[in-house]
Amino acid sequence: MKPTLQVRLSQHLALTPQLQQSIRLLQLSTLELHQEVEQMLAQNPLLETDEEFGSAVTAPELSEVRGNASDEPDSAPSGDGEAASEIKAEDFGTTEREDWENGTEGDDFDGIRELPGSASSSSEDGERPETEAPSISLQQHLQQQMAGMSFSSEDRAALLVLIESLNDDGYLADPLEEIAASLAGEDDPEALEELLERLQVALRWLQSMEPTGVGARDLSECLLLQLRTRPRSQVQVVAILICKNHLELLARRDSKKLMALTGADEQLLREAQTLIQTLEPKPGRPFAPGEAAAVVPDVIVSKSGRGFRVMLNPEVAPKLRINELYANALRATRGGISNSALGGQLQEARWFIKNIQQRFDTILRVSQAIVERQKGFFQHGALAMKPLVLREIADELGLHESTISRVTTAKYMATPHGTFELKYFFGSGLNTDAGGNASSTAVRALIKQFVDAEDNNKPLSDSALSDMLEEQGIQVARRTVAKYREALKIAPANLRKAL
Repeated sequence: MKPTLQVRLSQHLALTPQLQQSIRLLQLSTLELHQEVEQMLAQNPLLETDEEFGSAVTAPELSEVRGNASDEPDSAPSGDGEAASEIKAEDFGTTEREDWENGTEGDDFDGIRELPGSASSSSEDGERPETEAPSISLQQHLQQQMAGMSFSSEDRAALLVLIESLNDDGYLADPLEEIAASLAGEDDPEALEELLERLQVALRWLQSMEPTGVGARDLSECLLLQLRTRPRSQVQVVAILICKNHLELLARRDSKKLMALTGADEQLLREAQTLIQTLEPKPGRPFAPGEAAAVVPDVIVSKSGRGFRVMLNPEVAPKLRINELYANALRATRGGISNSALGGQLQEARWFIKNIQQRFDTILRVSQAIVERQKGFFQHGALAMKPLVLREIADELGLHESTISRVTTAKYMATPHGTFELKYFFGSGLNTDAGGNASSTAVRALIKQFVDAEDNNKPLSDSALSDMLEEQGIQVARRTVAKYREALKIAPANLRKAL
């Protein structure tokens, strides 16, 4: 085949290092961003914190959104926001900025079709609980109790082995026989039997320690250890019978069989159930590492006159600047900055500061648009939430959907109704009899309201909830109600029924 030359015209996007860094910083959470900043400070001597004299990262902070639909929102931030806009126009090339905002790197598009109305990592009301890490572990707590107890050296060693064998819930997960076999080492039946007896004694010591229930081998034993410390009464006796033999019936709320097997009447059975509910099924829980840290909001929304004020949280924006001493030294070099070995680090530091500025600018713009679209929520709560999808905000701001998705993931907004992930304000629409749409988030809030007000003796089934929603003019299938109920962590009707 004879080689030939052909001229072809095509378009493609070249992601510069600056653009790649901008995209990556946008999708980081606040914690991840601060880790990135710490890493950059350690690597680049031209970059330093500016805690004393203010910040080079000064995103526009305030914007007021009016409460009435007839009022015009303040689309342009004032004060420092104008200076920030000037920095942004000078620092970013037009093409690179548009590419970054529009997210034209199509392979990374999140492809979200229907967003859940609440963050998966949040509690039922969309607000994360604040949990503090325990000062000591469960093992350390038990070892401190051992200091005030008198043991032989062999019993002390056996108790320490059992303490180290506890899981995070405070249970002894491995049978004593397996623990003894792993310690015996050699095939010596007499030594194995002696070690097993010593472990059994040590287990009794362990189960007498605080927290009550520690060292149990299953849920039944854990509850029984706690019940036996309560004052003896008819209620306590019935509760012991249930926990020892009939936990499965209790979980199924089978009151008739429980009354027949325990000999208790309805009132006594209800009191026994109340007593069991006061017990701790996981005695090691207070000593377990915190599963969720306190959420620090990126944006704060507060009431301001007839509307709402939207501002960036000053605590989350890192205060950075260029080290002027190094920068001036570079300018004074004969070869100039471009020929210096540190010239690249100076440019990298400038890019980093500008990209962080752009990140917070975009977060604020998206937050302002959300508050403007969801005025009903900020005035009246979740029941007034409107349907909202990523594309609506993307079209309004001239951004790509993937950019909106990155902005709303792991970024949080403090509101008069609690702290929520930005994704919480997006939800699909459900048809109503009036021909409009109701937000799936508002429907979930309505379901929770119905369940909270139900009669515990006759809890509402999913079909009943569907009928009640239809009475409100909202068409929701039973299977959809079940999905929303599970998302709210509400048990089925048969498990919500009181004994």
